Amino acid sequence: MPPIPAPEGRTLWIVGARRTAPGKPTRSQLIETLRTLGKAGPELVALFDARSIASERHILSAWAHLGRSRARGEERLRDRGAEFALFVAGDDQLPRALQKVGFQNDTEAFVVVGERPRLPADVLASFGLKEDPTAYPRPLTAETLDRLGITSDDRQVVPEPAWEGLVLERIAMLELSAAHTPGRPAAQTS
Repeated sequence: MPPIPAPEGRTLWIVGARRTAPGKPTRSQLIETLRTLGKAGPELVALFDARSIASERHILSAWAHLGRSRARGEERLRDRGAEFALFVAGDDQLPRALQKVGFQNDTEAFVVVGERPRLPADVLASFGLKEDPTAYPRPLTAETLDRLGITSDDRQVVPEPAWEGLVLERIAMLELSAAHTPGRPAAQTS
């Protein structure tokens, strides 16, 4: 696999975070903040359940595939953050993607992703979350792969040290299966 670019050399940042108290902020409050941040500027902000994130390469690959797909005019959704969730989940249907990588009221650990010039501390403060390096990065586990829909049968074809490749393959396959066929526009949501 190619080396991962150093954090200071890229426009995307990724941090682990936790709620400040159990259930606070609520899922509804987090979603509302996500919408508000999405309307505040063109920079991407995303929030995922940390149990669904395999690695830094997982996030960076999804972001790169999103960028390439949009550069070719193959957007699947109007909302770039929602489309990013499709790539992170490796799924072409938003409800299933959010089931895989989205957060719930019981989610304790989060992965917050943003593009510069937004700053991690400002975004975390907006969400009411606190940075927590124990939330992300975390070791890739069978539980993470299960959450992403990568079954034990899928895992048997590669040794455990290569499991990350299964996640990256799902992301790549999503880009290859463009959301539209020639002459038909991509699916759009608000």
